[in-house]
Amino acid sequence: MASYDTIVIGMGAAGTTAASMLAKAGKRVLGLDAQDRIGGRVNTVPFGDGVVELGAEWIHGTRPSPVYDLAIQNNVSVIEQDISMEVFMSDGSLADKELVNELLNFCLQVVDDPPPTPGPLGQHITKKLMDYIKDKHPSLLNDQAFIQEFLSFMDLMVDNYEATDSWNDITTESRYEELEGHQHVSWHKNGYKTLFEILLNTYKNGPGLPTLTIKLKTEVSQIVWPQDPEAKVVVKCKDGAEYTADNVIVTVSVGVLKERHSTLFSPRLPPQKVSLINSISLGVVDKIILLFPHSWWPKTNTFYAFIWKTEEKEKVQDVWITKIFGASSPMGCDKALTLWTNGEYAKLVETLPEDVVKRKAMELLRRFMGAKVTIPEPIGMLRSTWYSNPYTRGSYTYDNLSSPSHPTARPDLAAPLTDSSGRARVLFAGEATHLTHFSTVHGAVESGKREANRLLPSSKI
Repeated sequence: MASYDTIVIGMGAAGTTAASMLAKAGKRVLGLDAQDRIGGRVNTVPFGDGVVELGAEWIHGTRPSPVYDLAIQNNVSVIEQDISMEVFMSDGSLADKELVNELLNFCLQVVDDPPPTPGPLGQHITKKLMDYIKDKHPSLLNDQAFIQEFLSFMDLMVDNYEATDSWNDITTESRYEELEGHQHVSWHKNGYKTLFEILLNTYKNGPGLPTLTIKLKTEVSQIVWPQDPEAKVVVKCKDGAEYTADNVIVTVSVGVLKERHSTLFSPRLPPQKVSLINSISLGVVDKIILLFPHSWWPKTNTFYAFIWKTEEKEKVQDVWITKIFGASSPMGCDKALTLWTNGEYAKLVETLPEDVVKRKAMELLRRFMGAKVTIPEPIGMLRSTWYSNPYTRGSYTYDNLSSPSHPTARPDLAAPLTDSSGRARVLFAGEATHLTHFSTVHGAVESGKREANRLLPSSKI
């Protein structure tokens, strides 16, 4: 039975960071991942003449960001992507772009000014927006239809940021903190996969890390953690293999923990840890990425917002297409467009036949963007399946309405399981365990550093 200093379960951003730090410190590390690739919820895929991201798309903020810093330190060019929006209506007309972007930016700023008593975020934004319109655009009050249509769009927009079904599922008292700097920095043609090449020392044909072994397509079935300080942790895999180590870092998503905690850990997790896992919500954001023979969309922007007119929306039978809030032009592939969906309707889209998704997506694009341009048939399509993937069961976490009553849920989830001597045996990392940077790759990276440092007390973050 092969023995290691540490076994890392899940080689996403958190796991790869922890494994690489420990390996660079000379520890013998085994990284296990059930999928056939490293990256977790980062997944760069070749497409057309470049690459697209089926998972994480951007570096969100640059100061202080370990992800951005690694790119700059390794001379990898990253590009700030302007996501101000061209705005299309469902009758094919262009909306007032300046007005919509002004209202949109106001709504996003309101998030940073929560009310004294926590409540649903959507209700708070709606109230503040109506006050703003009365003050700045009183004539707009005569167009209640547009206000309602904009609020529906804004709900979708927030849901896409947060991976929620409704903006009223989110608390106004979120602990999330934005980094300074640009919020949408793209790896473009390099792809987010470059982060993992840098971490693993394989970027530009680097030699790798000699004390790190990675096994893919290796699903962990059980982690046996001891109370005896002299005993090892045993990791049992579905293929029958067993590995031992002094400790284990578990970086699987909260969705996987919700589903498997009762069988994954022996002895079982303490009831308090289970309660924490169940209190944290994991949402879904999915993408439908279409490849075209040429780019036909306006080049003035890289984001295109879709606002439905109420009477047209009510006639649509396939409700899921009305939940696609817009399209973006990915910076890694010049001839691709990404359609964004989220929540329960994203889960539905994952189950639909590919030809149905492609046909309906094209109907949507032609309805909104086809008034003055002939839109060609796509020559390729990719889509994400973060919910149906048994090794993710979702995209990222958000602070739900019950979060204010569990203010330490995330750091408590991160607390390790210890043996009778108090030594950490099972450690937890991943975006869900970060108090203020959850839902981001930099949050996941920081959590991986945190747990590696727990095992390397002399090192510094």
